Amino acid sequence: MKRTAWRLFALGFAAAVIAAACTGGGGAGDWNVAYDKDKAKDQAKEFITYGIPDDWANYGESIKAFCDKNGFTCAHKDTDMSSLQEITNFDAEKNNPVAIAADIGIQFGPVAEAKGVVPSYLPPNAADLPQSFKSKTGGWVATFVGVPGFNVNVKALEDKGIPIPTKWSDLVKPEYKGLIGIGTIGESGTATTSWLAMTIAAGGSLDNLQPGIDFGKQLLPNIEGVPEGGDPEMERGEVPIQNKYDFNLIAQANRMAEKGIEVRTVIPEDGSIYAASALMVNKYNTAKMDVAKMFMEWVLSDEGQTVFAEFGARPVRYVLGTLTLPADAKAKWLSDDLYTKIQQVDLTTITIDKVKDIWNTEVLGQ
Repeated sequence: MKRTAWRLFALGFAAAVIAAACTGGGGAGDWNVAYDKDKAKDQAKEFITYGIPDDWANYGESIKAFCDKNGFTCAHKDTDMSSLQEITNFDAEKNNPVAIAADIGIQFGPVAEAKGVVPSYLPPNAADLPQSFKSKTGGWVATFVGVPGFNVNVKALEDKGIPIPTKWSDLVKPEYKGLIGIGTIGESGTATTSWLAMTIAAGGSLDNLQPGIDFGKQLLPNIEGVPEGGDPEMERGEVPIQNKYDFNLIAQANRMAEKGIEVRTVIPEDGSIYAASALMVNKYNTAKMDVAKMFMEWVLSDEGQTVFAEFGARPVRYVLGTLTLPADAKAKWLSDDLYTKIQQVDLTTITIDKVKDIWNTEVLGQ
């Protein structure tokens, strides 16, 4: 999923402790105590994230609403990264942490835990989440779910005399060669989840990836050398088929419609899966610890969850049945009829390293 991405070893030397305090290094605070709102107010002035651009699931509005509610003045700055890049950067920058938080595909949560970049903290309202929707050790919580699918520039395909694909299985047909944009499988949460959805649609499962390997080999000629693509490439028809989560597909199609470009959002008829995104906070950024704790709590609150819904994403608490949404909050959602073949799977049961290795060795032949 590409989006914008997210100490000390206290060995008893006083100078090291002082230096860490100046840089916000890891040993300078206690993640297990309640947040201090007064401290958070100052910390929020520069709200730096990885993989949380303003247009990702309404995070720009979410951060604004969070800051307004608490009387904070926030300047949000984000850098676009894949889930794996965010985790890597948290670790690489541990002596001089930059980001407060990042958005990751939920399957990258165990990777973050294993890398040791997330703290032991969970907000109190995470207690109602099932274990598969939060870290076993702390530091990340599921926020909303998306369904992998794809957008199609209708005119671009019509001009080529090519039919609009409606299934994952259509994408392996030779007429779509060079037209499909997808991220890096094993690094991008969106791309990885999409390949797993393709695997299940092809008759596989999280325990049996062979159908996905076979499908991937057929898909490869159609995606090789094609950039993932964004609005400019969709508008110009350069990457007329783009893989994203449903809420981002909806948003892109609406933006294109404002320019008079017909973009069709496809939830594959041969099925897809629900995939949760998660908010991950940076263990090493203890200088911003209080605002990080508050923001984790916010994204699970009724207000925070509703902001996601208003964008087109399905809040995790709505999916779990612990949140009721007004009709206007669901105004941008696609019809429920398109979701009858969507499956729920536990993505935390499969390791990203395994997916990446299988894709690279058995599909790419590296």
